[in-house]
Amino acid sequence: MILSTSSRLGRVVDRVRTLSDRLEGMAERNERSLPATVERQAAIFQQLDKLTSRARILQRCMVTFYLSLGMFVATSVAIGIVPFTGNPRYNLIPVALGLIGACFLFYGSVLLIMEARLALSTIHAEMDFIWRESKRATPAEIVEQHKPHFVHFRRHE
Repeated sequence: MILSTSSRLGRVVDRVRTLSDRLEGMAERNERSLPATVERQAAIFQQLDKLTSRARILQRCMVTFYLSLGMFVATSVAIGIVPFTGNPRYNLIPVALGLIGACFLFYGSVLLIMEARLALSTIHAEMDFIWRESKRATPAEIVEQHKPHFVHFRRHE
């Protein structure tokens, strides 16, 4: 989970850099007044906002998963040390450490679910923007002949 979360975080950072460069390039070319450019800048700005939130969630996931891993290692060490103490009261230590590790793992999984939903909303927003752009660029007779299909009950109008 740590490796896949790290990979996801890397992809988000790369996407932020790409969109940031694209937004800067639009500003340098002074394309601010064109209506299509304003809409594109708004779409990029919204994506950057969601990507920033995703990056923060993924960073929190990474910390949580590392804490979980640390707790599980501590559990293993405690399991190895407790028998040498000879005191049965210390048997609770590995159990407590294991439960704490499991709680961190559960919390990290919840964060990943939140991040995945945010990623999906970003993809939907981008696809909706591309769909609107393609309808503008496509000849009217083709657009009129098109029969829309529904995916996940999302309507593209």
